[in-house]
Amino acid sequence: MTRVNDVRSRLDEIKERKMMAGKIASSPQTCPADDVSSKCGASDEWEGEFFPGIPKIKYEGPSSKNPLSYKWYNADEEILGKKMKDWMRFSVAFWHTFRGTGGDPFGAPTKFWPWEDGTDSLAMAKRRMRANFEFIEKLGVDLWCFHDRDIAPDGKTLEEANANLDEVVALAKELQERDLRVGSVIPLAAFLKKSPFLMPEKGTKFNLRPDTYTSLASLQGKKIHPLWGTAQLFHHPRYMHGGATSSEVAVYAYAAAQVKKAMEVTHYLGGENYVFWGGREGYQTLLNTDMGRELDHLARFLEAAAAYKKKIGFNGTLLIEPKPQEPTKHQYDWDAATTANFLRKYGLIGEFKLNIECNHATLSGHSCHHELETARLNGLLGNIDANTGDPQIGWDTDQFLTDIAEATMVMLSVVRNGGLAPGGFNFDAKLRRESTDVEDLFISHISGMDTLARGLRNVAKLIEDGSLENLVRKRYQSFDTEIGAQIEAGKADFEMLEKKAMEWGEPKVPSAKQELAEMIFQSAL
Repeated sequence: MTRVNDVRSRLDEIKERKMMAGKIASSPQTCPADDVSSKCGASDEWEGEFFPGIPKIKYEGPSSKNPLSYKWYNADEEILGKKMKDWMRFSVAFWHTFRGTGGDPFGAPTKFWPWEDGTDSLAMAKRRMRANFEFIEKLGVDLWCFHDRDIAPDGKTLEEANANLDEVVALAKELQERDLRVGSVIPLAAFLKKSPFLMPEKGTKFNLRPDTYTSLASLQGKKIHPLWGTAQLFHHPRYMHGGATSSEVAVYAYAAAQVKKAMEVTHYLGGENYVFWGGREGYQTLLNTDMGRELDHLARFLEAAAAYKKKIGFNGTLLIEPKPQEPTKHQYDWDAATTANFLRKYGLIGEFKLNIECNHATLSGHSCHHELETARLNGLLGNIDANTGDPQIGWDTDQFLTDIAEATMVMLSVVRNGGLAPGGFNFDAKLRRESTDVEDLFISHISGMDTLARGLRNVAKLIEDGSLENLVRKRYQSFDTEIGAQIEAGKADFEMLEKKAMEWGEPKVPSAKQELAEMIFQSAL
C-alpha cells in the first residue's frame, strides 16, 4: 500500500510543479506541435494542431468520394437493437499509430512524423500522448490501447521506469479530464470508499481534482479512456527467455513487478480490460526446455495477476491473446482451443477471457471466424484485435482488415456473442512501410472501421432474410426428434443407439448444401 501511495504522491507532485510553473511565468512558453527545435524539444506545452487540415471525421454515406469520411460507419445508427458504436467499440493502438516507424528487418524507418524529434525522451513521450488524444478526437472514437513501454521510456532501473510512466500517465489523466464529454462525477470520498486501494495514508496528496473523481461507470462510452493496457514483456533483452516462463527467477520477479505497475495505471486511467500477450512465453527447442515447469510457472504468474486485480479493486476483464509463434518457435497459447484447455487445467477459466487477433488466427492455421467461434462457444470471447495478414506471406503483417467477406464472418460471431463489451475492436494494425503521409493514419483507420461496419450491415441482411439460418437448422433437423433430444441430453446409451440403428437400417444422408450456403452468404455482400 505504501508503494501505491508513493505513486499517487509522485503524480500529484508532477501536477503541482506544472501548476507552479504556470503561476511563476507571466506569459508561459508554448511551442507548435511541429517545432522540434532544441528550444521546444523539452516542452510539454503546445499550441496549434498535430493534424492541421484534417477535420473531425464524419459519416457521409456510401456515395461519398471523400477519403476522410465514413461511408458505412454511422456511430449513432441503430442496427439489430444497438447503435453501431456500441457494437464496435473501436480503439486506436498507440504502438502502431504513434510508435510505428515503417522499419523492417531489411530496411530503415520510413516514417518521420512532423512532431517527432528522434528521441525517446519524456518530453517526446508527452508530445506523442497529446497527438494521440487529438487523433482519437478527430477520428470520433473513445478508446485506445497501450503497452507501458510504448507510452513512456524505459529506465535504467525499475524505479526509474516507473517514474517515467507516472509522468506520462499523469498527462494522459489530465487529457482525459479535459476531454470529458458527458460523464457524471462522484465525490472523491465516495470513490475512495468504494476503492480501498486508492485510500491514501494521512498526508498523502492526490493527483485529482480536489472534490471529484470520475467513476469507471461514467468513463465507459462517455470519455476517452483505455480499452485495455498491458506490459511489454518481449522487447528488452532480459526477456529473451520469456517473462513468466523465463528460466531465471529474477526475470520472473521483474516481469511480475512490471505487470503490477501496468495494471495499476490501466486501472487509474479507467481501462476496461488488461491484456497478456506472451510473445516470448514459449520455446525455440525442447532440448533445453522443461515445458511442464514453464507452464506451471505461467499459471502461477496468471493466478497472481488475477489476485492482484481483485486486491486493487480493478473490475476490468483480464484477457489472454493467443498466437502460435513469432518471435518464439512455439508459443504456449498457440490458439483459442489450446489457451482454453490451459485455463481449464489450471482452474483459471473464470478469471480470463481471450483477445482474438485475426492475423494470429491465420498463423495458427485457422480462419479468424474459427477462432472467434471457438472462443465464443467456450464463453471466452472478450475482445478482438482487428487486423489481417497477407495469404502469400507467412508472418504477422498486421494489416488493416479490408476484406468485406471476412468482416461479415467476424461480425456474425460478434452478433451471436451479443457484442463485445467491455471489450471492443482494437486496431492492432499498422500502415504499410510505403505509406508515409500523416493523412494515411486516418485513411487506414477509416477503411478498417468502414469494413467492419459494412460487415455488421451484411449480418443484419442475413438475419432479416433468414435463408442461411434456415439452411443450417434444416441440416440438423434429424436431431429435433425424441431420440435426438435424448442424445443431446446425454440419456442415449450405446445399447439404445444400436437398437435404433438396426431398426432404421442404412441411413440416407442428405446434401450439406455448401454451395447454396456460400451463395446466400455472398448475396448479402
